[in-house]
Amino acid sequence: MSLPSENILQVDKLITSFETDRGLLRAVDQVSFSVPEGKTVGIVGESGCGKSVTAMSIVRLLPQPSGKILGGHVYFKGRDLVRASDSEIRRVRGGEIGVIFQEPMAALNPVHRIGKQVAEVFRLHKNISKKDAWTAATDMLHMVRIPAPEKRMMDYPHHLSGGMRQRIVIAMALACRPSLVIADEPTTALDVTVQAQILDLMKRLQDEMGMSTILITHDLGVIAETCDEVVVMYAGRVVEKASATELFENPLHAYTKGLLNSIPRLDTPSKSVLNTIPGMVAALADYTHGCRFCQRMGRTTRERPRFAEVSPGHWVELCVECYQP
Repeated sequence: MSLPSENILQVDKLITSFETDRGLLRAVDQVSFSVPEGKTVGIVGESGCGKSVTAMSIVRLLPQPSGKILGGHVYFKGRDLVRASDSEIRRVRGGEIGVIFQEPMAALNPVHRIGKQVAEVFRLHKNISKKDAWTAATDMLHMVRIPAPEKRMMDYPHHLSGGMRQRIVIAMALACRPSLVIADEPTTALDVTVQAQILDLMKRLQDEMGMSTILITHDLGVIAETCDEVVVMYAGRVVEKASATELFENPLHAYTKGLLNSIPRLDTPSKSVLNTIPGMVAALADYTHGCRFCQRMGRTTRERPRFAEVSPGHWVELCVECYQP
């Protein structure tokens, strides 16, 4: 498959598995989606649906030696990253594709100063002197609106608040002005006010740099506000994908409708019981070959539903039970 000129990334039938005590278990099951130039694609779903594993498969940051990409392609600017050499993927990762990790305290090294960690990105990918890297790192902290960046360069991660640490991680991800940024739940651990600041910051930097973004989140409000296209994942599979406007106005899969119905509304009467989706995502070892949302609902299907385009740009898994036009 060739990469369409309007897409910077094309994920095609990606399969990722993990070696476990119960054998080789498939966490990502033939996932396909694309990221257009300069656009934001949101990947949404409950915990355990394969969102982060999909993202980490793109840049080959899977836990080793258990994590394995068993099939499919990840085309980035015409190159298949699945089959790229280790040295090539290291050049791409951090240089052309930036990653904003879910928990900034885990992403930052607690025993090194902030300045050293941000400057290291420039040293690795730009091959510049320590002095120039330090200056560039200071400029990045200023760009992400860290107050007194020269002082913060000398701080350790534990000296900073959660929002400040998240800005540092964003600065590291954007240091080399990548063409694509993967943001793995960048606002999960932050309070609502700081979440809004971080999202505004990411949107501003995206507009300034012209980069594309993959945003992984549980929050459909964030998806509605920031994303151009949406990929809905359930149990390792894509069950629906469409433009954000189309998905919110015309959801077609029962799981997507369940997620949307679970959003609290301002007109909900006081002390009402919130809507939820019954059951829970099955464990990897218990995944069925048939429709996995039917499995959750206690229904049995033997064949995997066909994933098809039902209207221009709107794709859905055509389970006879879950496809609800």
